[in-house]
Amino acid sequence: MPFILTENRIAYVQEGQLLAEATFPEFTPGVVNIDHTFVDEALRGQGVAAQMMERIARSLRETGRKAIPTCSYAKKWFGQHPEYADVLR
Repeated sequence: MPFILTENRIAYVQEGQLLAEATFPEFTPGVVNIDHTFVDEALRGQGVAAQMMERIARSLRETGRKAIPTCSYAKKWFGQHPEYADVLR
């Protein structure tokens, strides 16, 4: 799935329509707050949110940043993926 990853947001847009996104604004220098996850009903149940979380976690690791997940989905995902515990603050 071709996600658009920017410094503090990942999104999936098709034909100009936002179908999925997760936001992670800076909380403090070097720390982001994963505060929002959205997946359109048409894509739910297909692992799109999980793909976005993994891309975020890899990006944070690559850039040396840490995360505080406050979104309920992000909390659940990180709880199920201890291999990314190093990116949590």
